[in-house]
Amino acid sequence: MANFEIIERESLRLVKITLQNETVRTESGAMYYIRGNITMQSKTPSAGGFLKSLATGENIFRPTYTGTGELYLEPALSGYHILELDGNEWILDSGAYWASDGSVEVGIERNKMISGLIGGEGLFQTKVKGRGKVVMVAQGPVEVVQLRNDRLVVDGNFAIARTNTLNYRVEKATKSLLGSMTSGEFLVNTFEGTGTVLLAPVPYWQVMMLRQITAAIPKTSS
Repeated sequence: MANFEIIERESLRLVKITLQNETVRTESGAMYYIRGNITMQSKTPSAGGFLKSLATGENIFRPTYTGTGELYLEPALSGYHILELDGNEWILDSGAYWASDGSVEVGIERNKMISGLIGGEGLFQTKVKGRGKVVMVAQGPVEVVQLRNDRLVVDGNFAIARTNTLNYRVEKATKSLLGSMTSGEFLVNTFEGTGTVLLAPVPYWQVMMLRQITAAIPKTSS
């Protein structure tokens, strides 16, 4: 399988993929530059695939890169997280997919109507399964939350991925409508069952600001 690295340069982050006669897939427009004997291929979707894309909003133009060399993806102020699949299946936040091994199957997961419409995730999300690595866009450092027949309530779109073993829904923060409205939280995302949730609650720009403030504070000798 290909080797994926996250490189940080002057507060920008990019993904470097090293291939040895291997194939990877990326999001459309993700390529930055290529070194080596690597060819790109973007297949024309079938009529059914095109109609499915129109209905779901899912990107169907995800090119593949095959060969030996180095593939660099576009840098960004946000960050990235490398997820290792071991035959399991994950549901990614809308827009989180960035790249993956060619062995990973990329598809679509349909959310429940109410949760999809009011939860901010949309009716359809990207689904990945199989074996290999998946690169996801993450606004900040990723926190891994393991659930064992448990319940996790998340405010906002801080959850960037979850295993398909978890039940996901959007619900009021409190039992009463008035209580939810006055609590300041109103609607929350709820995950129940046994599985894993990936959270990115603190954006990298906040982390960078905190580092700068800490570095600017004079150190006092004891």
